[in-house]
Amino acid sequence: MAHPVLAADEPAWPEDAVEVGRIVGAWGIKGGLKVKPFSTDPQALFSSRRWFVHQGEASALKPGPPAPLAARVLRVTNAREQGDHVVATVQDLDDRNGAEALTGWRIFIARSSFPTPDADEFYWVDLIGLHVFDRHGLALGDVVGLIETGPHCVLRLSTQDSQGQDRLIPFVTAYVDLVDMAGRTIIVDWAFDD
Repeated sequence: MAHPVLAADEPAWPEDAVEVGRIVGAWGIKGGLKVKPFSTDPQALFSSRRWFVHQGEASALKPGPPAPLAARVLRVTNAREQGDHVVATVQDLDDRNGAEALTGWRIFIARSSFPTPDADEFYWVDLIGLHVFDRHGLALGDVVGLIETGPHCVLRLSTQDSQGQDRLIPFVTAYVDLVDMAGRTIIVDWAFDD
């Protein structure tokens, strides 16, 4: 059964879709949505008035919706921060029951609609896949993920140490010499003891 705010004739799912949050409940009695953003700075949620949504859990093999699912879009009329969450109103959703029905839905935004970061800022999604080298040109691995530790982020590499543990490098200027997005590389002042 189709949900009234989720039209089937929406634009195609963006090839550069990035999951940026999840609807965790209703906000108020007039159909507002409460969203848990996946970033401490949820600017991506504010950068687009079209949120592509999908119901269900992420697949480790294929992010985004399963192939047969048509694109679904929420047309955002207002969004703002509320503590650790974002609250939003969308077109054609004007009651709490409708908003509660969307609890658990995943929110995606086209990467191309993200705000442009400052020269020394990077989106995590852009760092994944970059090749990491030390100052001497030794390949240390590729970035497969990042970990938020509070004070800073940590790069998680594709290679493991001799004990089978993930190789981690703090993503701070003390250790990161250069991020070359065009060359798809990161140069670090770091060595692993193997």
